[in-house]
Amino acid sequence: MARSQFQKLATYLSPHWSTVALGVGALLMVNLLGVWIPLLIRDGIDELQVTFSYQRVIYYAAIVLVLASIMWVIRMVSRISLFGVGRQVEFDLKQRIFEHLLQMEPAYFSRNTPGELISRATSDVDNIRRLVGFAILSLANTLFAYALTVPVMISINLRLTFLALMVYPLMLILVQMFSDRLRRQQLKVQERLADLSDLVQEDMSGIALIKIYGQEVNEARAFDQLNQHLLRANLALASTRSTLFPLLGGLASISLLVVLATGAGAIAAGYLTIGDFVALLIYVERLVFPTALLGFTITAYQRGEVSIDRVQAILEAEPAIEDDPTALALPREQVKGTITARHLTYTYPGHRVPALAGVTFTIQAGERVAIVGPIGSGKSTLANALPRLLEVEPGQLWLDGLDITQIKLHDLRQAIAYVPQDSFLFSTTINNNIRYGLPQLEPVNVHHAAHQAQIDSEIENFPQQYETLVGERGITLSGGQRQRTALARALVIDAPILVLDDALSSVDNRTATAILDALSAGTQQKTVVFISHQMSAAATADRILVMDQGQIVQIGTHAELVAIPGLYRQLWDQHHLEAVLES
Repeated sequence: MARSQFQKLATYLSPHWSTVALGVGALLMVNLLGVWIPLLIRDGIDELQVTFSYQRVIYYAAIVLVLASIMWVIRMVSRISLFGVGRQVEFDLKQRIFEHLLQMEPAYFSRNTPGELISRATSDVDNIRRLVGFAILSLANTLFAYALTVPVMISINLRLTFLALMVYPLMLILVQMFSDRLRRQQLKVQERLADLSDLVQEDMSGIALIKIYGQEVNEARAFDQLNQHLLRANLALASTRSTLFPLLGGLASISLLVVLATGAGAIAAGYLTIGDFVALLIYVERLVFPTALLGFTITAYQRGEVSIDRVQAILEAEPAIEDDPTALALPREQVKGTITARHLTYTYPGHRVPALAGVTFTIQAGERVAIVGPIGSGKSTLANALPRLLEVEPGQLWLDGLDITQIKLHDLRQAIAYVPQDSFLFSTTINNNIRYGLPQLEPVNVHHAAHQAQIDSEIENFPQQYETLVGERGITLSGGQRQRTALARALVIDAPILVLDDALSSVDNRTATAILDALSAGTQQKTVVFISHQMSAAATADRILVMDQGQIVQIGTHAELVAIPGLYRQLWDQHHLEAVLES
């Protein structure tokens, strides 16, 4: 494992050093007892060979039994301690990963699929748990076994010890030969598992669409293909392990055969007592197990090595949007709601054409402004820029005369209630969804927000009313109901600025207009910026910004814009034509 990975592993373990020390110390005691017991057996055999006595047999048997029992208790302490540390590291890492992901900007999740992130937060963290639990225990046990056993074996008979351990360098060479292959194959297994997790997560979320288009067979075929890739990767890894581990076990057993083959001659020649011979057999047997276990340790090691890299890739990813060290606090009660853009320009990573190109405007506090324009004109990009869901350059976007990049993110987002195009709802009750921003909100305030969003009467008709479960992503509600529930969720915050990014697209024009009128009547000081394709609702705004190809091409009231040739009048005429065709 590279030094940097050891450092990362040390970082994971640093809060639990006392428990690790207890577990490793217990392992040391286990191995000390494991070295002492064969010496007692040797002394007993040699003594009984000279003078046999049942009392002495019972004496030695009792001592060995007591020491073995103590050894068992201490071994359990070591296992509970080290395996417990592994579980604690698993808990810590999952917590860190989740909290870190909450700090990342939305664009990060478009570059990294949910299935991939879930795989790293579960499967890879589980591999690290095995590394810091089983692998550390096994490596420490192997180290102590060799460090304590080999010197005692040498003191008994140097020649036999040398012959017994002669095959062990071959085992180290064998491990080195297979190490890189195991690591590559383990990485491929983790990547294939992430691909499969991503497909499952996506298909479960889009199951209704799959059924509507009758694509069950195609999705099953896609799953089969990814599952085959995972199977082949697992079989390749299993093949390598099935080759390496028996070789390691076989080589370890050769040392036992060497002692058996040469020990008899040494006893006959008087170089070795029977007690020494038995002790050597026990010591060689003691080394066979940790050496044979080396194969499983290598697997945990390789998995952990790969997984550390994959987990660290998440933890070391820096949020693209975060507070400047000199960021200013802006209490919500001090926000008036004036928004200014000065040559606002933004280009999505990997794109050449800017989504916003030199946008300039001022929205006064308490003003209701509509933003209209064709699809892809930059409206949603502008909406996302206001609460800094996109990172804009300093000096381009201002709130009450303050550069938004110099305002603390928490304060900026507390000042702006934003309802995006995707009316995402959590898999909980309508009540909990509406009061998501203020979990302790009183029911009367929840009902008031629902009334403003024109959804209260429909909620009252549900069997469980506000305690109705909406299902995953609000699947039990219609599109219009989801949008109005999301709007109510934004309204309960009562932020000085309300941004609606086509958040009423599934609501009819009359209801959309009624909602906007209710907002103006109930909160005179609230700045409302609503992006919409519903021209009749947009026409009620104090002013209208018309966007096209990332630029603002017209600004004015409905009466002013409809009276002159231009994009707005084209959109208005198209709206009227669609209304006639639908009637």
